[in-house]
Amino acid sequence: MKRFVQRLLRYSSTLRITGVKTRRSAVFSTLAYALIWSLWGSVMVSCSNEEDVAVLGDWQRRSDFEGVARNATAGFVIGTIAYMGTGTNADNDRLKDFWSYDPSRNTWTQLADFAGEARNTAVGFAVGAKGYLGTGLNANSDRLKDFWEYNPATNAWKRIADFGGTARRNAVAFAVGNKGYVGTGFDGNYLKDFWAYDPATDAWTKTASYGGAKRLGAVSFVIDGLAYVGTGNNNGSAEKDWWAYDAAQDTWIEKGDFEDDELVQRSYGVGFAIGNRGYVTLGDGSTAVWVYDPTTDDWYEQGTFEGSARQYAFGFAISGKGYVTTGSSGSGRFDDLWEFDPNVTQDTDSN
Repeated sequence: MKRFVQRLLRYSSTLRITGVKTRRSAVFSTLAYALIWSLWGSVMVSCSNEEDVAVLGDWQRRSDFEGVARNATAGFVIGTIAYMGTGTNADNDRLKDFWSYDPSRNTWTQLADFAGEARNTAVGFAVGAKGYLGTGLNANSDRLKDFWEYNPATNAWKRIADFGGTARRNAVAFAVGNKGYVGTGFDGNYLKDFWAYDPATDAWTKTASYGGAKRLGAVSFVIDGLAYVGTGNNNGSAEKDWWAYDAAQDTWIEKGDFEDDELVQRSYGVGFAIGNRGYVTLGDGSTAVWVYDPTTDDWYEQGTFEGSARQYAFGFAISGKGYVTTGSSGSGRFDDLWEFDPNVTQDTDSN
């Protein structure tokens, strides 16, 4: 709109400068000015009413996490239940308690403790009816590579084959089909390798390395069988590139950068998918909620997270809604839980 108005202004100025006095040009000039001011008025009215435009994507506070406030947790979703545990409390003690959250009842239930060492900055994924959790840092800040399987039917943990790559923290994980994938992170160096776990054979296989730069603290989500990974930190620099992983072809495909006019890079944020859209928020960027549309390979902003700004939160999606819980800001830890509905108009006065 602005470009069109500018072109008309330039054209009408040219008519005056060149001294064109024909009746036809005079009529055109008059019409051009009328159109310019009509369009400009519409633009001004639109801009003045920007604050009144409804924003879809509302956050509502739900039942607080019943464990101790913490950050850098790990977990997964099986069916319509979220599972989460480990992390660190405000005293930086590593934790190993484990919990489930049922959105339909809005309740938390404590489960059997994680069977490995207490840890933080681990990763988790679910394949079928089982969940998997591993890597991270123990109480001595040693990097870990053990992995464990959780069976919700028996509420029991079983150790599985160690992660195939090096021991690491702040990796990223997702599941596609009947395999789980873990990659990137930090083992003393920043990493970009990826490994696939097959529960049927209890074995890890090296897959194609991440298509972008090395990093830790990235986010991921899966839409229509493609995994999307991006953001994170590489040697102190927050990243904004975005890549899709095609597990069938073992190939990474570069996508549109995660950005706006101010290049909002971040690390230690959360990501989750609802339907055919991906959502990214929080971390060391901002509380803005960014939406990724894979059909157009484009990003747009959809309101803001209505809780406190934080890093190292845990995010997940169930039944068309997103959730964010725990996390940290400085030395403080959080135990609040927020539910995101992308189809409801945001109302910041209700919380």
